[in-house]
Amino acid sequence: MSQTMPAPAAHGGSDEVLVEVKGLHKSFGQLHVLKGVDFVVHRGEVVVLLGPSGSGKSTLLRCINSLEEAQQGTIRVGDVTVECGHWGRTYEKSVHGVRLQCGMVFQDFNLFPHKSVTENVVEAPLLVKGMKKDAAAKRARELLEQVGLSDRAEYYPSQISGGQKQRVAIARALAMDPKLMLFDEPTSALDPELIGEVLLVMKDLADAGMTMIVVTHEMGFARDVASRCIFMDEGVFVEEDSPENLFFHPRHERTKSFLRHILPKEGDNVERVAGGAPLGMGDEAPQEMK
Repeated sequence: MSQTMPAPAAHGGSDEVLVEVKGLHKSFGQLHVLKGVDFVVHRGEVVVLLGPSGSGKSTLLRCINSLEEAQQGTIRVGDVTVECGHWGRTYEKSVHGVRLQCGMVFQDFNLFPHKSVTENVVEAPLLVKGMKKDAAAKRARELLEQVGLSDRAEYYPSQISGGQKQRVAIARALAMDPKLMLFDEPTSALDPELIGEVLLVMKDLADAGMTMIVVTHEMGFARDVASRCIFMDEGVFVEEDSPENLFFHPRHERTKSFLRHILPKEGDNVERVAGGAPLGMGDEAPQEMK
């Protein structure tokens, strides 16, 4: 399985490389999860990682934010580089520098249940950035309005829906003013009718120019919002291209097999509306995958 792939003709972002990963290896005991991953993300790009469970997608995200420590390779976000495997004071300083530039949204929300929606959003700016309380509260109000939750500011997580919790989680991540947003299957824990509201917020972020790396099985979102899609399997990048080319003209047999199982069949009603546009694939699988 080759890791060498032709680059897409256009990446959809600026010329500035915001994220650069080189030779990334991550193992859990004897299980080699990431096998020398190399890739770049340009400022303003939305890169969607696709692949079967266990392919290394979530582990890659967690390594970028140093929630998992890779054993080998380098990770650069902005002007901060983490040299994986070289633990010590310099490593810890660079990890902190990368985390200050990244916002991460998990599939299980991870909100503080004993804190209100507003308190969840202001926590990190107050404790990590040392922001003044009034300034943090003002920023929280702006972000909650941005994600459509101004009327839930004083509610607690137990009093709001799953979709609302995930929108709070997005606002919380944005409160740190990140250069990069990482989304790890942000809709997988939601009921189907709540998924659209979260995808809409993510689409709005992409339209505003936020750089995003997204692990998702929402093929419609990937088709309509991604600048570039990467198919992973067994810890390597198998294929990388624009959404149109990857979904309808895949080159690698493993990609074709994966898409054959997840793309809707002809006649399936899979449209999901977000931002006024259908986000379901809504098309029969292409001929070359049949």
